[in-house]
Amino acid sequence: MLPQVIIIGRPNVGKSTLFNRLVGKKLALVDDQPGVTRDRRFGDAELLGLKFQIVDTAGWEDDDAETLPGRMRKQTEASLATADIALFVVDARAGLTPLDEEIGNWLRASPVPVILVANKAEGRAGEGGLLEAYSLGLGDPVAISAEHGEGMGDLFEALLPHLEPLQPPEEEEAEFDEEALLKAPLKLAIVGRPNAGKSTLINRFLGEDRLLTGPEAGITRDSIAIDWLWTDPRTGDEREVRLIDTAGMRKRARVTEKLERMAVADARHAIDFAEVVVLLLDATKGLEHQDLKIASNVLEEGRALMIAINKWDVAEDASKLFNGIRAALEDGLAQVRGVPLLAVSARTGKGLDDMMAAAFSIREAWSRRVPTSALNRWFDDALSANPPPAPGGKRIKLRYITQAKTRPPGFVVFGTRLDLLPESYRRYLVNGLRRELGFDAVPIRLMLRSPKNPFKKD
Repeated sequence: MLPQVIIIGRPNVGKSTLFNRLVGKKLALVDDQPGVTRDRRFGDAELLGLKFQIVDTAGWEDDDAETLPGRMRKQTEASLATADIALFVVDARAGLTPLDEEIGNWLRASPVPVILVANKAEGRAGEGGLLEAYSLGLGDPVAISAEHGEGMGDLFEALLPHLEPLQPPEEEEAEFDEEALLKAPLKLAIVGRPNAGKSTLINRFLGEDRLLTGPEAGITRDSIAIDWLWTDPRTGDEREVRLIDTAGMRKRARVTEKLERMAVADARHAIDFAEVVVLLLDATKGLEHQDLKIASNVLEEGRALMIAINKWDVAEDASKLFNGIRAALEDGLAQVRGVPLLAVSARTGKGLDDMMAAAFSIREAWSRRVPTSALNRWFDDALSANPPPAPGGKRIKLRYITQAKTRPPGFVVFGTRLDLLPESYRRYLVNGLRRELGFDAVPIRLMLRSPKNPFKKD
């Protein structure tokens, strides 16, 4: 079972807004008038990879136990008994009230650990209430804005020592993810310049003329999604695939017709919903600047990228062409090294099974989650092998790393003076993650977070 975190506070301090922020959905009703929440509401939350059950409670009111507000308070009191940790939310803009002090006294008498959260602390209007919150005697307040998502990294740091020992076994989670991954259809988008052979490639996969093709560029306008079963020749297993054909993407300056503009916009939209994107090149034309621009857009969207050189059966000086394209990709796609590059022929079927096998493999890397213990062992080794610099004699301290998300993999490094960390060291960490932890050539997001100083002026 997930550890349980309860949100407590007087009415209208933003408890339900914080609940919605942590569960990632607008499950709880939110309004300016106090007392909207009456019953306890439960939700599964995740904050930078930390999983827990969050409980939204009614606003604490000092009324008779038999009244509606009094019965609501009883619900809150009962829910604290089963909680592993309590978030006591106060309104930094309104400042402390006698009711806040009463709740604080009650929570101090409870054995449940309490984290004091000063909500609505964005800007200077919340500074006074943030300072007042220290008087509650519940430790340093965590300054956040639940509405705008500010301070979530600081809230994570406050929750981590309490919740990390209570996390569910990572091995079970990995097995479940692996099983779900194998069963889910691969969403594979084929993109490229006009007349690269995208529709011909999909027709070859399907074994029929499902899509209109021809020598004219720009035949495809709509992004077409087709469900297909690929049989892996190595194992004989059938794998579900959703193939997405897209319109050819020319340079923006050349796109003059409204229909073509709409078709290119639709193709970009299709990339957003794909898991793996194959950029198809024309072997008779080689790699052009527009191909690199399309590849960069795919990586910026966080999709896993592969590059296939089509019309290989008519390529001239094939070995030189392949090596030249590989070298140009290494120079032109500096953000990701080693993007899979394959030679295929949509007309003859050459290399298509290898392309599909590589697509499933790169999706697995794109979806991988590394156990926290293994991740921090790698992090400690990386810091020992190459400690961060100390610009101007100021020491940069990197404390720990956590994986915040997958698809694409996202990591958060916590430490101090991270604004001084050079880009070259960030690249060192990203390249190490790829090389040592099996992320291959998938895009990786690396964020840096430092503790927020509540006394620092904006």
